[in-house]
Amino acid sequence: MAEDIATAGDIVIAGGGLAGATAAKTLRAEGFKGRVTIIGAEHHPPYLRPPLSKEYLLGKAAEDAVPVVPPGWYAENDVGLRLGARVTGIRPGARTVELDDGSTLPYDSLLLATGATPRTLRLPGSDLAGVSTFRTLDDSRRLRSSLAAGGRNVVMIGSGWIGMELAAAAATYGNNVMLLGLEEIPLAGAIGPDLGRFFRRLHEANGVSFRLPASARELTGHGGAVTGVVTDSGEALPADIVVIAVGVVPETGPAQAAGLALDNGILTDASLRTSTPGIFAAGDIANALHPFTGQHHRSEHWSNALNGGKVAARAMLGQDAVLSTIPYFYTDQYDVSMEYSGFPALAAGAEPVIRGSLEGKEFIAFWQQDSRVVAGMSVNWPRKPQPGAQKTIKALISARTRVTAERLADSSVGLDQLLPEEA
Repeated sequence: MAEDIATAGDIVIAGGGLAGATAAKTLRAEGFKGRVTIIGAEHHPPYLRPPLSKEYLLGKAAEDAVPVVPPGWYAENDVGLRLGARVTGIRPGARTVELDDGSTLPYDSLLLATGATPRTLRLPGSDLAGVSTFRTLDDSRRLRSSLAAGGRNVVMIGSGWIGMELAAAAATYGNNVMLLGLEEIPLAGAIGPDLGRFFRRLHEANGVSFRLPASARELTGHGGAVTGVVTDSGEALPADIVVIAVGVVPETGPAQAAGLALDNGILTDASLRTSTPGIFAAGDIANALHPFTGQHHRSEHWSNALNGGKVAARAMLGQDAVLSTIPYFYTDQYDVSMEYSGFPALAAGAEPVIRGSLEGKEFIAFWQQDSRVVAGMSVNWPRKPQPGAQKTIKALISARTRVTAERLADSSVGLDQLLPEEA
């Protein structure tokens, strides 16, 4: 059968996350009548990950708020779910996948959306009870149960977005939180030192302590449970709960064994086609060519999975679909709601232009390259009047229009006045 199938055939989706479920939903919405099978490693139907470190972890959202689609959608739309199963092998010549139970499935098109797994640290004591990584619904459920009563000593290893969100949740529950990270300033690699300091001050105002730069040398315990963390400087920190949040690794094992081109994930074109005919990749695993930059970008945020699932589905059906959306993510920590749109790789090293007040916790940060906005972050910025901050940021990036730093910073210049007329 031809690579691009319009109405019939077998489509296998390896990965039971947002990208895979969105692809299945899009296939049916576009009229595909063939067989669709989702293979998910977890025993839960596909769910949204952002709430796991935010409102679900904080007890502000119930578990029924996290599924991508209602529970009955899969049966109603004749989409097969193979939960608790993994693709362990791909045979591109035969167009089959092998599962961990020894069974095989044929495919005409295959979507790899297996996501990523948390990095672990090989430390003495890392197998003690109370020590965990964080990625899944089960992880969030267990951590919420451990944090909810408050009064416990929590050591967070990792000062990236997930580590900071988890620290915020732990502190909100009334626990004693210590955060370790390799950077001198948390999040400095992502948003620069000034804004990294903003988030550090926010956490410190809510009782979180920092050891930066610092790493864990050993985890100590008693009776099989963790009781402390020894840092690389020899400092002993009390710990009832230790969470390791030091990033993730794309799950590329079967793809590598099948000979797909890899580089920080699975390389794809802008339509999410891999180097092997009939195989596509989306979500955390895909290092996709972005038409705006002409470079490959791999994103671990939910908007990439959502939009990538749609694009991959349409591309599998032979449509002219490309992943051209501006990358976006958000975080909620204490009384700060932040949204970010743009290309971190292009913003790296640039000094942010600030509109508003960091002290007042209401501002927009713009990053520029050659006087063109390449990324922007809004914090507690009012959504009205229109256009909102994120709409403005995305429009400025897309238009590639030069704007002076002075105009970006000048709050007397309306956001709508920053946009070119055609935007």
